[in-house]
Amino acid sequence: MNAPILHHYPVSPFAEKIRAMLGYKRIAWQSVQIPMVMPKPDLVALTGGYRRTPVLQTGADIWCDTALIARVLERMSPKPSLFPCGDGFAMQAASYFADNVMFNITVPIGFQPGGGMIKLYLPDAGPEFLANFGKDRAAMRQGGTVRRGSLAECKAHMRGLLPMIEAQLQHSYLFGAQPCVADFALYHVLWPVWKVADTRAMLGAFPKTEAFVARMASIGNGESSEITAARALEIAKSAKPELIAKPEAVETDGIALGEQVNVMPVDYALDPVKGELVTCSATEIAVRRTDPRAGTVMVHFPRFGFQLARAERP
Repeated sequence: MNAPILHHYPVSPFAEKIRAMLGYKRIAWQSVQIPMVMPKPDLVALTGGYRRTPVLQTGADIWCDTALIARVLERMSPKPSLFPCGDGFAMQAASYFADNVMFNITVPIGFQPGGGMIKLYLPDAGPEFLANFGKDRAAMRQGGTVRRGSLAECKAHMRGLLPMIEAQLQHSYLFGAQPCVADFALYHVLWPVWKVADTRAMLGAFPKTEAFVARMASIGNGESSEITAARALEIAKSAKPELIAKPEAVETDGIALGEQVNVMPVDYALDPVKGELVTCSATEIAVRRTDPRAGTVMVHFPRFGFQLARAERP
């Protein structure tokens, strides 16, 4: 089996979440650098339209959303586990809150105009790039339910959240002596604040929290090798999707397996992926689609956070 391929870019917090998991599990991986803004023709050839970062590829299987990617990595390399204390409600709730609430608080702080992560990773970025980046992210949220507050509002929220995080860190990690999925979720949303010296000062009054982020960052990103997007497409085209042993159609509102469907997130980046429904369990949706460049691929999504609809017939 080829090493998994991560489609990502360096400044993406969600990509850092998965890079850290790969490092923690000591999984050798292949890296494809994707554009930060649309168009992303090579990525879309694999996903069918899904544009969020990162995307994991294993042969002809394409895995979307870090919540699902984490479980793929767990199956790939069970030890050390991302679920050392089990797969409990509190851990999942903490992960969800970090990924879906805190992310929209820390990103405006870490990526504030004229500085922050963009200046750190892209010091030569000019006004044209910054304007294009802003337009791309505004378009990504168009029609969705995600609201980004002002910088002042986000800083106020951080003032309220940081004491709670500090109080939770009674051990090295959120729920004990070993990191779990929730720790990687919290890490990646604090990473853009911690990474930049000017904003890291916000963590100064919270030594446990600051030490936690440093501890997670020290895990590193493991062993990776760069490949081209063209090579990733060749790998997909020469492979076959893994067989789904027990296809399900759980609460699909009448949509049958084999029908053409659209799958897209429920909150933002509402770019539908059209394909043949192969399975729809309580935890995962998978659709089969064919692309001239990628061949026949299986695109996988977590059930939670994504919506399924019957595709309109042409």
